[in-house]
Amino acid sequence: MAESVRRLLGKPGAVDLRPYTKLLTAIEDEEDGLRELSDAELTEKAIDLGNADLPYERDDLVSLCAVGREAARRSLGERPFDVQLLGVMALLDGHVAEMATGEGKTLAGALAAAGFALRGRRVHVLSVNDYLARRDAEWMRPLYDMLGVTVGWINEESTRRERRDAYSCDVTYAAVSELGFDVLRDRMVTDIEDRVVPEPHVAIVDEADSVLVDEARVPLVLAGAAESVAADVEMADVVRTLKPRLHYEVDAEGRNVQLTDAGIDVVEKALGGVDLYSEEDTSVLPQVNLALHAHVLLQRDVHYVVRDGEVRIINESRGRIALLQRWPDGLQAAVEAKEKVAVSETGEVLDSITVQSLVLRYPTRGGMTGTAMAVAEQLREFYELEVAVIPSNKPNIRKDHGTRLYATREEKEDALVAKVEEVHKSGRPILIGTQDVAESELLAGRLREAGLECVVLNAKNDADEASIIAEAGTYGAITVSTQMAGRGTDIRLGGSDMADRERVVETGGLYVMGFGRYPSSRLDGQLRGRAGRQGDPGDSIFFVSMDDDLLVDHGSESTGYTTTAEGEITDEGWLGMVDHAQRVAEGQLLEVHRNTWRYNQLIDVQRDVVLEHREMVLTGDQGDRQVKADRKERHAELVEELGEEKVARAARLITLYHLDRGWTDHNAFLAELREGIHLRFLGRRDPLDEFNREAVPVFKGFLDDARARAAESFEKLEVQDGELDVGMVGVKRPSMTWTYMVHDHPFSSALETLVGRLKGGRGSSSGD
Repeated sequence: MAESVRRLLGKPGAVDLRPYTKLLTAIEDEEDGLRELSDAELTEKAIDLGNADLPYERDDLVSLCAVGREAARRSLGERPFDVQLLGVMALLDGHVAEMATGEGKTLAGALAAAGFALRGRRVHVLSVNDYLARRDAEWMRPLYDMLGVTVGWINEESTRRERRDAYSCDVTYAAVSELGFDVLRDRMVTDIEDRVVPEPHVAIVDEADSVLVDEARVPLVLAGAAESVAADVEMADVVRTLKPRLHYEVDAEGRNVQLTDAGIDVVEKALGGVDLYSEEDTSVLPQVNLALHAHVLLQRDVHYVVRDGEVRIINESRGRIALLQRWPDGLQAAVEAKEKVAVSETGEVLDSITVQSLVLRYPTRGGMTGTAMAVAEQLREFYELEVAVIPSNKPNIRKDHGTRLYATREEKEDALVAKVEEVHKSGRPILIGTQDVAESELLAGRLREAGLECVVLNAKNDADEASIIAEAGTYGAITVSTQMAGRGTDIRLGGSDMADRERVVETGGLYVMGFGRYPSSRLDGQLRGRAGRQGDPGDSIFFVSMDDDLLVDHGSESTGYTTTAEGEITDEGWLGMVDHAQRVAEGQLLEVHRNTWRYNQLIDVQRDVVLEHREMVLTGDQGDRQVKADRKERHAELVEELGEEKVARAARLITLYHLDRGWTDHNAFLAELREGIHLRFLGRRDPLDEFNREAVPVFKGFLDDARARAAESFEKLEVQDGELDVGMVGVKRPSMTWTYMVHDHPFSSALETLVGRLKGGRGSSSGD
C-alpha cells in the first residue's frame, strides 16, 4: 500500500520487481537444454538474440538471461543467482539497481551490457577509477567472448590509437573522467578522423551514487595556452609570517579567514608599501586572499597530500587521491606555493563539461550501487532514473549498533581504542573508517601505542588499496581506512583466498567501526556494508563526539548535556541531534547539486548551439559556404589559384578556430559572471535570474561574431609556396593542452560566504 501511494504522489521509490521475478522460473527451465550445447553453439544462440530491437520481449529476455547464466558458469565458473538476474533485467530497463556489497554487481552489469550490445547498442561501462575499469573489463572478458561481444578498456595512459580501438568495441570500460576528457578533446578536433569517441548509446554506471551524485558537479576541464604564476610564491612567503588572531582571524566554523587591521599593515609593508585596496591595481588583494586561504583553511593530510613533489587533492567522498583533480588555478597555485613545490602549469579553460552533463548525453542510462535509495530523489530529479532495490541472495544478519556519542574527541578516541582491544582479543577482523588522512594516521598511532598493530589505507598509499582492503577480513586483522578507500573490492572473511573463513566466522565476522559519522547517511551505509557480505556475520558501530565537524557545523546545540564517567552522552535527545545534523548536511549538499545543475542548464544549451554549428563546419561545407558568401571575390581568387579543396580546408580551419576561440572567451565570461553573481543577493535579486539575464543577451550574437571574424581572417590569407598558411592570420592551436578536474572546495554556501565577507569587511577570504 505504501509503495502504491508513493507512486501515486510521484515520489521516488523502488521499481516493482514482480514482472522480473515472474520470469525466473522460465529462465531456470531453459538451463538444462543450454548445458547440452557446445561453446560455439551457445555463442551462436547469443548472437541470434540480436535479431530484434530493444527492449527485449518476454521470451527473448528469458533466453538472454538463461544464455548469460550458462555463459557465466562456463567462462567464469560463476552461476548468477536469481537476484543477479533481477539486477540484469532492471539495468536493461534503464534503472539503477541497488545491490548490496558482495552481491555480484560486476557480473550483473556485464550481462546487461552484453544484452544491449547484442542488439546493436554501443555500451560504455563507467567506473570511478582506472583500476576498476581495467580490472572489470579483463575479469569479464571470457564472458563477453562466449557471448560474441567485444570488450575494451581505457585508462589515463592509453594512447589515441588504443582509445580508438577500445571505443570501437561493443562494450568499453572507462573511468568517467577519462571518457569526459576524450569527449572534450574530440570537441576541439579540426579533422573528423581525429575523433575517438563514437556516438553515445548506453551508459551503465558502476558505483552510481558516487558518480552521479558525489561527482555530478565536478567540471572536467580541457585547458591550454600556459602562463606563468610566479607571484604566488611571494604571496605564500608573506602569508607564512602571519600569526593567528593577531594578523588574521578564522570564523567559528573554520570556513572563512580574514586579515585584521594589523595583518593588512604587515602585508602591505611586506609587498613594498602597496595599497591592497587601491582602485588602480585590483590584482594584489585576490592573490593575498588565495594565499591566506591556502595557508589557513586547506590542511595537509586532510584536504590534500604532497606526493612526489606534487600537491594531490583527496577526494572527500572516498578518501582517495583524486587523480587529475585540482582546485581552480589560482587556489591550486597558492597551495603549491605554500608547500614549496613546483607550481604546475596553468592556463585558460578551452572547454569543460560536468559529470552530470556527460552522463546525460546517453539516451539510455542505468547503474548499480549498494546505496541508491538514499539518493533516489536526486537520481529521479537529475537523471530521470528510478531505483530497483534488489534483494540479497542471503539474508543480511549483520548487527548495526546505535551511535555512541561522547563529549570530546579524546573521549571518543579512548572509547574506540577500548572497543578495538575488546574485539581484537578474539581474533575478529576489524575495519575502522576515518574522515581523513591525518585522522587515520593519528588513530593508527594510538592503536599501536596500545599494542594493536594495524594496516593503514589512506590517500597516501591508494595504489595498493585493492590488495590491502582484500585482506581486511583476515583473522586478527585491524585495518584503518579513510572513508570508502578500497570500495569496489570485496572483503572476504578469512582473507582474499578465504583460507581461514570458518575460523573468522566463529569470531563473529568483520566488525566495522566508524570514527565519526559522515555528512551523508549514504556514506555511513557504505561503510557498514563492508560487513555482512553474502549472509556473513558482522557488526557495525559509529563513535561520534560533540566536537566532530558534522556536529560543530550542522548541530543546533553544543551545551547542556550530561555524561558518564567515560564522557559518553546517552540521552536519546542528544543522540537524535546527530541524525538531525546529518540531515542538515545532506540538505546543503543537495542544494549545491541543484544550484550547479541550474547554472549549467543555460551553459549546456549555449554549448549545444555552438557544437551543432561546429559539427556542420567539421563534417560538411558550412565554413566554406559562409566564407564564400561573405568574401566572394577573395574566395574566387584563391579558388582559381589553388583549387577548391585547399580553399575549403582553409575556410574550415579558420571557422573552427574562431568558433573555439569565441567559446573559450564566452566560457571565461560566464565563469567570471557566476563568481560574483551572488552579490546580487544584496539587492534582493535572485542570483540565478541575474545570471541568465546577463548571459543570454551576450550569447545572442555569438555565431554572427565568429562568422565575421572568420571572414576577416580569410580576407587576409596569402599564398605561400602554393599553400594557404592559416597560421599567418593568427589561426593557431595551443602548443599543448592538458586535462584536469576542478575541485570546488566550498567551505560554505553562497549565502554563508557572502555573510562572512560582509562581517569580515574588506580583508575577508572565503572558500568559494
